[in-house]
Amino acid sequence: MKRFVYLGLGVLLVVLLWSGAWFYLAGQVREEVEKLASADGVASPRLTCDGLDVSGFPFRFDIACSKAQILSGDISAAVPEIRTSALVYNPTHIVASARGPATIANAFTGAQNSLAWSALEGSLRLTDWRIGRLSIVGSNIVWSDTLVGETLIAQSPHAELHLIDMPERFDPQARIAALAGYATAKDLNGPNFGVEAGNLAVEAEVTGIPADLALLGEADALQRWQQAGGEFNLVSLSGTDGENFVSASGQLALNEAGQLNGRMKINSRGIVERVQGMIPQQYQRLLLGEPAQDGSYSNTITFAGGVVMAGLIPAGLIPPLF
Repeated sequence: MKRFVYLGLGVLLVVLLWSGAWFYLAGQVREEVEKLASADGVASPRLTCDGLDVSGFPFRFDIACSKAQILSGDISAAVPEIRTSALVYNPTHIVASARGPATIANAFTGAQNSLAWSALEGSLRLTDWRIGRLSIVGSNIVWSDTLVGETLIAQSPHAELHLIDMPERFDPQARIAALAGYATAKDLNGPNFGVEAGNLAVEAEVTGIPADLALLGEADALQRWQQAGGEFNLVSLSGTDGENFVSASGQLALNEAGQLNGRMKINSRGIVERVQGMIPQQYQRLLLGEPAQDGSYSNTITFAGGVVMAGLIPAGLIPPLF
């Protein structure tokens, strides 16, 4: 009989200890989320919640942020609700979802947009505090300009983005990592660009990024990326709409002054006709090249110390990025 009493007391003690630990950690989680509201919104993004709830006892931490307000530089966004969840025994794997529509404003340009969706879900898995995999998947996405009325910019029934760690490029001594990215959007409809049923796929790689996720948002992140020999490699960009297409590939990096260096190759058909009025005519062929007999265009754009060269002709200047 005493054995059952001792067993019951032992179980009760474990439950009490577990409960105490969960509520303590839940308080710490709430405190960390609330700290985001004190960020300046310039050096690091600021997040405020009209309502913040931490639940999920006893095995999860579920965070619900209602009427979220996000500020990063000139860009501000309002999202009706953001939810994140992680298991107590696996806190480095986080799943999230958001309820739309989101309203987005640019204080510098005055632009106002709306982004709606029927479902938007994401997941983040950390490996030794670096991104192991980040995935975002959206359904029935509608992007609209809401400055005057509501004008459709683009919509897609399905879009997704994935960032995956490249373990073979991880430098444990320098704490430098690399990510491979892949994004797709299907059955794109963009009236202003004359796109009715387009498909877009992008594959890219970024090297020289800090292995610690927290450092990605630092004010000098771009300078550190340059010092680490970071490079953005656009493996392929492919956009199609019927017989028309655009494809691109190339590499970009920054020099010590923060100026852009690199090269991009662009091939297209049916694009020049669609950007009439959007890009000054004198720049259209500078950027897209000369037409071939089949109506396609090809060009190589070079970036040297921030100077944009279309072939051998200067086409513009990009100021230093840091």
